[in-house]
This record gives sequence, structure tokens and C-alpha cells, in this order.
Amino acid sequence: MRWWAVAHLVSNTGTWMQLTVQNLLVLDLTGSPAAAGLSISAQAAPGLLVGLLGGAAVDRLPRKATAALAQVALGLVALTTALLVANDGLSLPVLLALAVVTGLIATVDGPACALLGNDLVPAGDVPSAIGVGSLAHSGGRLAGAALAGVTVAALGTAAAYAANAVSFLFVAAVIPFLTLVRPQEEPDGTAVPATVTVAEEDTSVRGGLVFFAGRPRLVALAGLNAVSALFGRNYSLTLAVLVTGPLAGSTGSFGAVSTALAVGGIVGAVLGARLRAPKVRLVALLTAGGALLQIVAGASPSLAFLIVLALPMAIAESVSDTAQNTLLQTDPPPRMRGRVLGAWNSVRTLWGLAAPPTLGLLMELLGARGGLVTGGVVVAAAVAGGWLLHGRRAAAAAPAVLPVPEAVRPVPLTRPALKGAA
Repeated sequence: MRWWAVAHLVSNTGTWMQLTVQNLLVLDLTGSPAAAGLSISAQAAPGLLVGLLGGAAVDRLPRKATAALAQVALGLVALTTALLVANDGLSLPVLLALAVVTGLIATVDGPACALLGNDLVPAGDVPSAIGVGSLAHSGGRLAGAALAGVTVAALGTAAAYAANAVSFLFVAAVIPFLTLVRPQEEPDGTAVPATVTVAEEDTSVRGGLVFFAGRPRLVALAGLNAVSALFGRNYSLTLAVLVTGPLAGSTGSFGAVSTALAVGGIVGAVLGARLRAPKVRLVALLTAGGALLQIVAGASPSLAFLIVLALPMAIAESVSDTAQNTLLQTDPPPRMRGRVLGAWNSVRTLWGLAAPPTLGLLMELLGARGGLVTGGVVVAAAVAGGWLLHGRRAAAAAPAVLPVPEAVRPVPLTRPALKGAA
């Protein structure tokens, strides 16, 4: 698990180096912000369209081999891009095609690597393993963004893509040496009883959808993720508009806010790693708490106040994500987890594509402060409404306890009566 955590950190650092320079590369090629957005959408689109197919492949194929081959494939794509950039052979259509290929591979790589990390520890330690993965993600994001500027300044844009390729190949080289714990092993070493429903036995893509839709806690997570994505949490957009608008800050000022968000993400990952058995209600509470903090952020009187507030906002988001990932990766039976993650990636991609224009329109109509406050109110109200609806359904489903008439109550037998009956 230590080797896997190091590999995960290296991979995320390389990925964020590439993501940091990719928009700059597109802008250099075309001069169009719309083209930069198009490249992001091209990479995300496969997750929306074929995410479930990728998850189904992960359920059917050997986990280690699948993850290793996916990492090698991603490394080859990054290396190809680096060579094209170095030789001035990259055009926008080629870049978009490479982005689509990367997105297709990621539909398999994402669930394969996530579930492989869980297979390295006993079942009781899976929440901690997921927390370590979140920590590596946050640390890699912070390190990758910092290293990207240094690398590009010293060696050029192609070097960032080459570094990402090396990071993928490093992960692929580590995977064969990992020792797996049986996915169904309990902390005490006993096997989980084989209690499988008909829906769980269905290994088809349709079976994965049926299972996801029939699991109320997974549907609730999808709803929470949707409302928070559409009306909040996209802090790289909303807080950037607030800083450069009403707070009259500069790009450097938003850099300070981004640093606070990154530090909060790391702290939240550490706290999330201590979760043992998170529930949907915890995700709901954290979502509502984040919405309330967003409302306060909308009324920030100064940049310093916003920087301080960004820390708990990021902590709430990070702990919520860790709890959410733990539920997604432990609630389904092992044979369904790839398809559940595939379905989740499709849902998350849908909200990810819809959220920026929704938030942008909201802030354009209501202003930066009004958009933040309104979005926070919508998220908090949606969580409260869902909570009340769940309570009413639970009360309606509870069996009624009727009083037993005196005439039909059982008469206790005394010892002499029992002796006589005997």
C-alpha cells in the first residue's frame, strides 16, 4: 500500500502538470478560450458516453493487468503528445483526437486503479486506503501545478507531457509487485458469505444500471452530487469571479485563495482517512455545511476573510468526497463495483459538463455575490428537502404496532401448570 500511495502521488503530480499547461497550449495554438474549453469537453465526453462499459470491463478482467495496461496506454498518449509538441507537429484536431483517446482509456483506468488500491488492504482498512488516495490526489494537484510553471520555463511545454508519460510508466512498473488481499476478506480473515441477489448476479452493463438505480443510497449520492455541482463547489470558477470582481483582486490574489483551497483539501483528506463506515447522512451534512459556507463567502467583506473561509470550505468538500468514494467502493458487492464506478463517472461527467455554464449564467444574471448566495441557498434547501422526504418515507414504511386485545394475550404458565402439563 505504501508503494501504491507513492505511485499514486507521482501519477497525480504528472497529470496536474499536464492539465496545467494544456489550456495554455491550446491558447497558444488557436488564441481561442472556446477551443480550450472544447479540449476539456473532448476528454470528458467518453466518460459520459461509455463510462459504464469501462466499468463493466473492469469487473470482468484481471484487476492488476487491466490497471497496468491502462497506465501504459495513457503514458504512450502523453509521450506521443510530447513528441508532437517538441517537433511542432501538433494541431488542434490532433490534440482533440488525443484528448478523446485519453478519455476513453480513463473510463477503464479510473475504476481499475481505484479498486486496485482497495484490494491491497483488508476490508476494514478500505476507508483509510481511500483517504490516502485522496491525500495523494490533493498533494499531487498542489505539486503538479507548482512544478508545471518551473518545468515549462526551464524545458518547455513538451517536458510537462513527457513528465506525465514517465509518471504513468512508473505506476505501471509498480503494479506487478503489489500483493493483493482478497477483496471479500473481512478484517478478522473470515470470508464474506456468498449472499447474492439476482440483480447482483447479472454481469451485463444493464445489470449495473439496474443495480445502481435500485440502490437508494447510491441514488441519494447522485442527487447530492448533482445539486452541489450545479450550484456550488466549483470554486475555481465562482471564487475567481468573486476575487477579480467585487473584491477587486488580481490573478495573484486568486492564487492565494487557490493555495488555501489546496491546503484545505489536504487537511480534509487526512480527516477523511479516519472515517470507518461513513453514511449518506454524513455526505448530506457536509454538503449542507459547504453550502452555508458558500453563502458566507458570497458576503465576504475582504480578500483576507475569503482566504480564511476557503480553508473550511475545502475541508468540507474533501471529507465529503472521501466519504462518498468510500460508499461507492464498499457498498456494492465486489462483482458490481466496476460498473457502479462506471455509472458514477458517467453521472459525474454529466454534472461536470453542465455545471460551469449553469454557474456562469447564474453569476452573470445575479452578480458574483448574488450567484454564490443563491447557489448556496438552493443546495441547502435541496439537502433539507431530501432529508424531510427521506424521513417521511421511513415513517410511512415503518410497520404499525397495534395493541393486542386482552382476550388474545397469552397467559403465562406457572411452574406448577408446566409440571402438570408434563
